[in-house]
Amino acid sequence: MSDKNRQFRLKSRPTGRIETGHFDFVEEALPEISDGEALVRTLYLSLDPTNRIWMSDMDQYMPPVGIGEVMRGGGIGQVVKSKSGRYPEGAIVSGITGWQDYCVADEGERAMSVLPDGLPVDLPVMLGACGMTGLTAYFGLLELGQPQPGNTVLVSAAAGAVGSVVGQIAKIKGCRAVGIAGGKEKCAHIVEELGFDAAVDYKAADWRDQLVAATPDGVDVNFENVGGEIMEAVMTRMNLFSRMPLCGMISGYNTGDPAMRADYSPILMRRITVRGFIVIDFMEKFAEGTMQLAQWVAEGKLKHRETIVDGLEKAPTAVNMLFDGTNVGKLVVKVADKA
Repeated sequence: MSDKNRQFRLKSRPTGRIETGHFDFVEEALPEISDGEALVRTLYLSLDPTNRIWMSDMDQYMPPVGIGEVMRGGGIGQVVKSKSGRYPEGAIVSGITGWQDYCVADEGERAMSVLPDGLPVDLPVMLGACGMTGLTAYFGLLELGQPQPGNTVLVSAAAGAVGSVVGQIAKIKGCRAVGIAGGKEKCAHIVEELGFDAAVDYKAADWRDQLVAATPDGVDVNFENVGGEIMEAVMTRMNLFSRMPLCGMISGYNTGDPAMRADYSPILMRRITVRGFIVIDFMEKFAEGTMQLAQWVAEGKLKHRETIVDGLEKAPTAVNMLFDGTNVGKLVVKVADKA
């Protein structure tokens, strides 16, 4: 175990693309722990679009990361020292680790979840298909989208961590799954490997025509991750009394553009139900959702893929993969090996 804790501390707020220069990369002594606390070594760091929101001072669901503070981020770690009965040494935990080698877990505001022994999946999957991104797909689609057998479910950013799970759950529930993704390779991935019924390549010149062809009976549920012109085009395909869980508007996160310059008249004319949500809205049901997702993975009904970047020092540049569309599935940074 190292006696130093490397940390990324937010130095300035990005106005465009995230750069390493927006952070101070510092080394500090390991934090001391008190009664009721545990020292956790980060193993895997989750990179998510919400990281970009946390770096800004926009109105958001949590306080923005302060200048000089450790960059906020979810992750999975291992307890290396403990003064808490909740966290046995050697236990694997998940929660807010921050962009750093070590963090402190307690039994209050910094509480972390202890993962069960003998997990049937690799740890990165617990950040993706069976973790917060999987739960985002699970609750956003089932609780808000309310898909019915035979419905057409469309999801943007369909090759990403959340979108790839949304489409597969839609198929499990007897729906037609259509995904919007960038490039022929990603479109082939979601259809041939994940079982989507159709794919729309938004990088193709004729993507709007592809959208019409892929949704001959319209769209009953639009799981929206992107915003902007894609959301606007999809809304013209939505049926009467359709549903739109609004999970993200990633197209505008790096540009400062709110990506909401769409024509909203279809919401009125087609009586579309639009509901924005954050996965923590369903926190009381996390155990239920995690068990179901893990069961589907074990049964081979829910496939997953992770893009793993090696090294904490690469986090500030790797996070841009989310906005460039160069990752497939869940994007994680490997920080250390399990002891």
